Amino acid sequence: MTRGILIAGNQSPLFSAASAEALKRVEHFASAHIPNRFPLPDGGVPPEARAAKGAFPLSWNPASPISARTLVVAAENRLRQISDAIVICSPPAVFKTAETLTPEDIDVLVNDHIKGWFFLIRELSLYFRRRGAGSLSLIAPEIALDGGAGAGNKSAPADIAGPSAAASFRAFAQGVLASQSGGPFQTFGFTAAETGSEGDFAAWFFKIIDEGAGKNSGRWHKYPRLKIFR
Repeated sequence: MTRGILIAGNQSPLFSAASAEALKRVEHFASAHIPNRFPLPDGGVPPEARAAKGAFPLSWNPASPISARTLVVAAENRLRQISDAIVICSPPAVFKTAETLTPEDIDVLVNDHIKGWFFLIRELSLYFRRRGAGSLSLIAPEIALDGGAGAGNKSAPADIAGPSAAASFRAFAQGVLASQSGGPFQTFGFTAAETGSEGDFAAWFFKIIDEGAGKNSGRWHKYPRLKIFR
Protein backbone atom coordinates (compact mmCIF):
# COMPACT_ATOMS: atom_id res chain seq x y z
CA MET A 1 0.00 0.00 0.00
CA THR A 2 1.31 3.44 -0.89
CA ARG A 3 2.25 5.60 2.09
CA GLY A 4 1.11 9.17 1.69
CA ILE A 5 2.84 11.79 3.83
CA LEU A 6 1.60 15.38 4.15
CA ILE A 7 3.83 17.95 5.86
CA ALA A 8 2.30 21.33 6.66
CA GLY A 9 3.85 24.07 8.71
CA ASN A 10 5.81 27.25 9.00
CA GLN A 11 8.65 28.02 6.65
CA SER A 12 11.56 27.02 8.92
CA PRO A 13 14.67 24.81 9.25
CA LEU A 14 12.55 22.21 11.07
CA PHE A 15 10.12 22.07 8.14
CA SER A 16 13.09 21.42 5.82
CA ALA A 17 14.46 18.72 8.15
CA ALA A 18 11.08 16.96 8.25
CA SER A 19 10.93 17.07 4.45
CA ALA A 20 14.35 15.43 4.22
CA GLU A 21 13.24 12.66 6.59
CA ALA A 22 10.06 12.07 4.58
CA LEU A 23 12.14 11.49 1.44
CA LYS A 24 14.01 8.70 3.23
CA ARG A 25 10.70 6.84 3.40
CA VAL A 26 8.78 7.76 0.26
CA GLU A 27 9.61 8.96 -3.23
CA HIS A 28 7.11 11.81 -3.07
CA PHE A 29 5.21 13.63 -0.35
CA ALA A 30 2.79 16.55 -0.21
CA SER A 31 3.99 19.84 1.21
CA ALA A 32 2.28 23.06 2.29
CA HIS A 33 3.92 25.87 4.20
CA ILE A 34 2.91 29.13 5.82
CA PRO A 35 5.15 31.87 4.39
CA ASN A 36 6.64 34.38 6.79
CA ARG A 37 4.75 37.56 5.96
CA PHE A 38 6.30 39.55 8.78
CA PRO A 39 9.07 41.94 7.64
CA LEU A 40 12.63 41.25 8.70
CA PRO A 41 14.18 43.57 11.33
CA ASP A 42 16.11 45.41 8.59
CA GLY A 43 12.92 46.02 6.61
CA GLY A 44 13.62 43.25 4.10
CA VAL A 45 11.28 40.51 2.97
CA PRO A 46 11.91 36.83 3.89
CA PRO A 47 12.91 34.68 0.89
CA GLU A 48 10.33 32.41 -0.68
CA ALA A 49 10.58 28.79 0.39
CA ARG A 50 11.76 26.40 -2.30
CA ALA A 51 9.93 23.13 -2.67
CA ALA A 52 12.04 20.18 -1.60
CA LYS A 53 12.98 17.61 -4.21
CA GLY A 54 10.24 15.01 -4.32
CA ALA A 55 7.63 17.32 -2.81
CA PHE A 56 4.23 18.04 -4.30
CA PRO A 57 3.84 21.71 -3.25
CA LEU A 58 0.24 22.60 -2.44
CA SER A 59 -1.37 26.01 -2.01
CA TRP A 60 -2.66 26.95 1.42
CA ASN A 61 -4.23 30.12 2.75
CA PRO A 62 -4.21 29.46 6.51
CA ALA A 63 -6.89 32.06 7.20
CA SER A 64 -9.47 30.25 5.08
CA PRO A 65 -11.41 27.16 6.25
CA ILE A 66 -12.20 26.43 2.60
CA SER A 67 -8.48 26.47 1.78
CA ALA A 68 -7.81 23.98 4.60
CA ARG A 69 -10.42 21.62 3.16
CA THR A 70 -9.05 22.10 -0.35
CA LEU A 71 -5.52 21.36 0.88
CA VAL A 72 -6.57 18.02 2.37
CA VAL A 73 -8.45 17.05 -0.81
CA ALA A 74 -5.51 18.08 -2.99
CA ALA A 75 -3.07 16.07 -0.85
CA GLU A 76 -5.29 13.00 -1.08
CA ASN A 77 -5.55 13.38 -4.85
CA ARG A 78 -1.78 13.67 -5.30
CA LEU A 79 -0.90 10.90 -2.86
CA ARG A 80 -3.97 8.65 -3.37
CA GLN A 81 -4.36 8.70 0.40
CA ILE A 82 -2.96 10.54 3.39
CA SER A 83 -1.39 8.03 5.75
CA ASP A 84 0.54 10.45 7.96
CA ALA A 85 -0.07 14.18 8.43
CA ILE A 86 2.74 16.07 10.13
CA VAL A 87 1.84 19.57 11.30
CA ILE A 88 4.78 21.75 12.37
CA CYS A 89 4.28 24.93 14.38
CA SER A 90 7.54 26.88 14.31
CA PRO A 91 6.26 30.47 14.08
CA PRO A 92 8.39 33.42 12.98
CA ALA A 93 9.75 35.88 15.49
CA VAL A 94 8.49 39.46 15.52
CA PHE A 95 10.73 41.70 17.60
CA LYS A 96 8.48 44.65 18.36
CA THR A 97 6.96 46.44 21.31
CA ALA A 98 3.19 46.40 21.85
CA GLU A 99 2.82 49.98 20.68
CA THR A 100 4.69 49.37 17.41
CA LEU A 101 2.68 46.24 16.57
CA THR A 102 0.40 47.26 13.70
CA PRO A 103 -3.17 46.06 13.08
CA GLU A 104 -1.82 44.31 9.98
CA ASP A 105 0.76 42.47 12.12
CA ILE A 106 -2.01 41.30 14.46
CA ASP A 107 -4.15 40.11 11.55
CA VAL A 108 -1.24 38.06 10.16
CA LEU A 109 -0.48 36.58 13.59
CA VAL A 110 -4.08 35.56 14.30
CA ASN A 111 -5.07 34.45 10.79
CA ASP A 112 -1.90 32.66 9.69
CA HIS A 113 -0.42 31.41 12.93
CA ILE A 114 -3.42 30.75 15.20
CA LYS A 115 -6.67 30.31 13.23
CA GLY A 116 -4.88 28.44 10.45
CA TRP A 117 -3.96 25.54 12.74
CA PHE A 118 -7.53 25.16 14.01
CA PHE A 119 -8.91 24.99 10.46
CA LEU A 120 -6.30 22.54 9.18
CA ILE A 121 -6.26 20.18 12.16
CA ARG A 122 -10.06 20.07 12.09
CA GLU A 123 -10.05 19.01 8.44
CA LEU A 124 -7.32 16.42 8.97
CA SER A 125 -9.18 14.95 11.95
CA LEU A 126 -12.36 14.69 9.87
CA TYR A 127 -10.40 13.02 7.06
CA PHE A 128 -8.75 10.40 9.27
CA ARG A 129 -12.00 9.69 11.11
CA ARG A 130 -13.76 9.03 7.79
CA ARG A 131 -10.86 6.88 6.64
CA GLY A 132 -10.68 5.04 9.96
CA ALA A 133 -6.89 4.97 9.93
CA GLY A 134 -3.78 7.12 9.73
CA SER A 135 -1.74 9.33 12.02
CA LEU A 136 -1.83 13.02 12.88
CA SER A 137 1.36 14.40 14.42
CA LEU A 138 1.47 17.83 16.07
CA ILE A 139 4.99 19.23 16.36
CA ALA A 140 5.51 22.07 18.83
CA PRO A 141 9.15 22.98 19.56
CA GLU A 142 9.53 25.05 22.70
CA ILE A 143 10.25 28.74 22.19
CA ALA A 144 11.97 30.75 24.91
CA LEU A 145 9.87 33.62 26.24
CA ASP A 146 12.99 35.76 26.73
CA GLY A 147 14.16 35.52 23.10
CA GLY A 148 14.76 39.23 22.62
CA ALA A 149 16.29 40.76 19.52
CA GLY A 150 19.45 41.40 21.48
CA ALA A 151 20.66 38.59 23.72
CA GLY A 152 21.19 39.93 27.22
CA ASN A 153 19.92 43.38 26.22
CA LYS A 154 16.92 44.15 28.43
CA SER A 155 16.05 47.22 26.34
CA ALA A 156 15.73 45.21 23.11
CA PRO A 157 12.21 44.23 22.03
CA ALA A 158 11.16 40.68 22.83
CA ASP A 159 9.62 38.28 20.34
CA ILE A 160 6.03 39.41 20.68
CA ALA A 161 4.46 36.96 18.20
CA GLY A 162 6.24 33.59 18.22
CA PRO A 163 5.53 32.58 21.84
CA SER A 164 1.88 33.69 21.54
CA ALA A 165 1.31 31.56 18.44
CA ALA A 166 3.21 28.61 19.90
CA ALA A 167 1.24 28.73 23.18
CA SER A 168 -2.07 28.73 21.28
CA PHE A 169 -0.97 25.78 19.15
CA ARG A 170 0.25 23.85 22.19
CA ALA A 171 -3.03 24.37 24.05
CA PHE A 172 -5.10 23.31 21.04
CA ALA A 173 -2.86 20.30 20.44
CA GLN A 174 -3.32 19.23 24.07
CA GLY A 175 -7.07 19.23 23.59
CA VAL A 176 -6.79 17.28 20.34
CA LEU A 177 -4.60 14.60 21.93
CA ALA A 178 -7.01 14.18 24.84
CA SER A 179 -10.16 14.10 22.71
CA GLN A 180 -8.82 11.64 20.15
CA SER A 181 -7.55 9.07 22.65
CA GLY A 182 -8.85 5.64 21.65
CA GLY A 183 -10.14 6.91 18.30
CA PRO A 184 -9.85 5.26 14.88
CA PHE A 185 -6.57 7.03 14.06
CA GLN A 186 -3.39 7.81 15.97
CA THR A 187 -2.47 11.24 17.31
CA PHE A 188 1.02 12.18 18.46
CA GLY A 189 2.37 15.30 20.12
CA PHE A 190 6.07 16.07 19.85
CA THR A 191 7.99 18.81 21.58
CA ALA A 192 11.66 19.56 22.22
CA ALA A 193 13.96 21.57 24.44
CA GLU A 194 17.66 22.19 25.06
CA THR A 195 20.31 21.83 22.37
CA GLY A 196 20.64 19.61 19.32
CA SER A 197 19.70 19.80 15.67
CA GLU A 198 16.47 19.98 13.71
CA GLY A 199 17.61 16.96 11.69
CA ASP A 200 18.01 14.82 14.80
CA PHE A 201 14.64 15.93 16.12
CA ALA A 202 12.90 15.12 12.81
CA ALA A 203 14.56 11.69 12.63
CA TRP A 204 13.41 10.97 16.19
CA PHE A 205 9.75 11.85 15.73
CA PHE A 206 9.56 10.07 12.38
CA LYS A 207 10.89 6.94 14.09
CA ILE A 208 8.03 7.04 16.61
CA ILE A 209 5.49 7.64 13.83
CA ASP A 210 6.95 4.70 11.87
CA GLU A 211 6.62 2.40 14.87
CA GLY A 212 2.94 3.29 15.17
CA ALA A 213 2.58 1.74 18.63
CA GLY A 214 -0.83 2.34 20.14
CA LYS A 215 0.72 3.16 23.51
CA ASN A 216 2.41 6.19 21.92
CA SER A 217 -0.85 7.66 20.65
CA GLY A 218 -2.76 10.42 22.43
CA ARG A 219 0.14 11.90 24.40
CA TRP A 220 3.14 14.20 24.21
CA HIS A 221 6.64 12.91 23.48
CA LYS A 222 9.50 15.18 24.53
CA TYR A 223 12.84 15.10 22.78
CA PRO A 224 15.35 16.37 25.37
CA ARG A 225 18.16 17.71 23.21
CA LEU A 226 16.76 20.50 21.06
CA LYS A 227 15.88 24.11 21.42
CA ILE A 228 14.91 26.07 18.33
CA PHE A 229 17.03 29.18 17.92
CA ARG A 230 15.58 31.60 15.38
